[in-house]
Amino acid sequence: MEKRALDSRKRIGAEGEEVAAAYLHNLGYRIHHRNWRCSRGEIDIIAEFEGRLIFIEVRSRSIHGKYGTAKESVDARKQQQVRETAQFYLHRFHQHERNLRFDVITVEFNGEGQTPHLEHTKGAF
Repeated sequence: MEKRALDSRKRIGAEGEEVAAAYLHNLGYRIHHRNWRCSRGEIDIIAEFEGRLIFIEVRSRSIHGKYGTAKESVDARKQQQVRETAQFYLHRFHQHERNLRFDVITVEFNGEGQTPHLEHTKGAF
């Protein structure tokens, strides 16, 4: 993949995470971590809402992109990686007894200056 395309994908991903974090904050979610990493992988957002610990995968795409929809990119392999990373997190912070949920937020950008389309799937996997 060419460097310019990779830089563009990283920028879109970072912008999507900003949009998702602002959305969650506005709904009253308390964000504990963003881009939490360990040897198992990374979780984009770890938040708490109504007493539940929520692990959130954020996927962003340009509507003009050639990689499919953002939602399609959260395949079984990615879901397993997020679950394993969440287990590591729960162990690390002694949170084994928490009520959990795994969400997916997709952010699709339509073009310059236009409001992105956000979809929040609660309990996605």
